[in-house]
Amino acid sequence: MKINTESRLPRRDVLKWFASVTAATQLNPVGGLTLTAATSTPGTKGYGTDPDLAGHYQPGDFWPLTLTENQRRIAIALADLILPQDHLGPAASELRVVDYLDEWISAPYPRQVNDRREILPGLDWLEKESQRRFTKGFSALNAEQMRQVVDDICWPPDARPQHKQAAAFFQTFRSIAAGAYYATEPGWKAIGYVGNEALISFNGPPQEVLDQLGVEQTVKSGPIIQTGGFE
Repeated sequence: MKINTESRLPRRDVLKWFASVTAATQLNPVGGLTLTAATSTPGTKGYGTDPDLAGHYQPGDFWPLTLTENQRRIAIALADLILPQDHLGPAASELRVVDYLDEWISAPYPRQVNDRREILPGLDWLEKESQRRFTKGFSALNAEQMRQVVDDICWPPDARPQHKQAAAFFQTFRSIAAGAYYATEPGWKAIGYVGNEALISFNGPPQEVLDQLGVEQTVKSGPIIQTGGFE
């Protein structure tokens, strides 16, 4: 598996992505995006104020990014194993999911600080376990070897006692990766989400839905007429 760890998305794009996912999933807000001082976990230093999404940033300009190059390779490989390219959509790596993950776990807010404490040891566990089983790093394994490692941690109830912490990591990683993936337009298409699109006409609910609910159509069909105007 060839993994590109050199190029990254523009920082501004990832920060906007970050904000859209937190808003859509009702996770802990990014400081409310009010550009006020960030509140970090008691006892932690934090990285400063919330990002101004109208600005232009390079990696490390606002708060330091966390993943090392090797951790980034591991994360890309794991994200692609969880969200591979198929008939529904592209692989996680094509959508740059790990750029989002890195931004997420680097933020100074309580939720992200806690996730960082799970993600980093979890990535290290994958690397050590891969070395122990196959004498090579996780990102260098083939898909079947990766699955052998991940199968031990992908379902917490079935995880052995020595794998419980790694299983918790996997759950957190998968949640963040999926949240990032399905906040993109290709992710929307993969689940059949149409989004906020303007309608030329509205004909009411489909007849099969009305029949199932036992109700009658009361909406007058026809084109949507704009009553107001734009200056």
